[in-house]
Amino acid sequence: MEQEIKRIEFRFGRFGKLIPLIVAVAMILWAASSQSNVNGYVLAFFVALVTGILFAKDEKAYGEALVYGLSKPMFGVIVMAVILAAISGKLISSSGVVQTIAVYVVAAGFTGKLFVTASFLITCLLAFATGTSVGTYFVVIPILFPVGVMAGVAPEFMIGAIVSGAAFGDNLGPISDTTIASSATQHADLGTVVKTRMRYSLPAAVGAMVLFLLFSKTTEVGVVNEKVTGTANPASLVMLIVPAVIIILCVMRMHLITALSWGILVGVFVGLIFGIYTMDGLISFPGGFSVSGAIIEAIMGTAGTMAMLIAVFALLGVVERSGLFEDVGMFLARFAKSERSTEIAIVFSAGILSMVTGVISVAIVALGDLVNEIGEKAGINRYRRANLLDCTGCVFCFLSPWTVHCVIPAQQSAQFGKDFAVAPASIPFVNFYSLCMMVILIVAVTTGYGRKH
Repeated sequence: MEQEIKRIEFRFGRFGKLIPLIVAVAMILWAASSQSNVNGYVLAFFVALVTGILFAKDEKAYGEALVYGLSKPMFGVIVMAVILAAISGKLISSSGVVQTIAVYVVAAGFTGKLFVTASFLITCLLAFATGTSVGTYFVVIPILFPVGVMAGVAPEFMIGAIVSGAAFGDNLGPISDTTIASSATQHADLGTVVKTRMRYSLPAAVGAMVLFLLFSKTTEVGVVNEKVTGTANPASLVMLIVPAVIIILCVMRMHLITALSWGILVGVFVGLIFGIYTMDGLISFPGGFSVSGAIIEAIMGTAGTMAMLIAVFALLGVVERSGLFEDVGMFLARFAKSERSTEIAIVFSAGILSMVTGVISVAIVALGDLVNEIGEKAGINRYRRANLLDCTGCVFCFLSPWTVHCVIPAQQSAQFGKDFAVAPASIPFVNFYSLCMMVILIVAVTTGYGRKH
């Protein structure tokens, strides 16, 4: 017989359960103001976890909650995906294909604002087709990001374009987990949800594209030419088979972990056949209790991100076992009186849970039944409810610097060197898609845009 789940009780009542989150936010703000890398955010969440034990009435239940957060399937998927993506990214970056593409891009004059805008559109298409924002980061960043920086785009704007495109695909893609979760919880037809969501997603995408064209920070052409030195190696282009395999398998609905694994296997095989790599360059045991090679370097380079994910999911377990989700739901039910106030409550609650959990689909599922109930009572149709839930998540979750949508892109940018590194706290300010979607949500709730009775 399964043991009954223990709810965590905190000292100081409802305020007590917020203390770990308050500590985490305070530490994150400190790290952000100090221009810290991902390690500052790792420290923030571990300090929050340790501090929380001081206010928990039952230390055993608190410890079980930490383990519960780490037992979530999403944790294992993201951890494995980060490691495998680091390996596939290393295969690409060390092959010379990035330098080769950069030489061709600069020679064609396709630099600066044109390149960053094109990167946004390419990422939109890939994320829409594959239905995974996180998976899109692993495919796109190793190639488009360094090429864009070499082509004269400021690193933060290249990351902003890629995260914006991933947000669009996550928001509108018919096979995205958020689209499926929002339509399923509101008992809405998936095809109609996608059709009606276009009135939100497409204007936000157009707005983001215009902002990238107008405001992307770039360098002069002469400086760009100085950055891209050396000659192109056309043979290295064969390594584009790595992202091609991953994209094709994701479109075929193969699991992300499986797709990344096949990408690595094909990349290693092709790289060895064409002489791009040697076996010693990939894996080597030089003695003296040491291991070297591109593969182990890639794996060890993910240590900071792994620690971050451990801390985030452990805190998520504490938050869930503390009953905070239920508290948000109770607020939602009390505040929802009229049609407009109900929509405001839906957006506000979905926004809070998206930021706290860092996983949009989790927030949607947690609120799904209650949103369905109060939405029906207020006369808000199912498609409007599904769209409000999903669009809100693609705003607040993507704009929170401690979620995977900022941490993973920041970690991937750092692997190319100090001049390429982007701080997690800077990414929300250049995620123009989510910022445009925030404006559209405000207009939609205030004016009734997109509301259909």
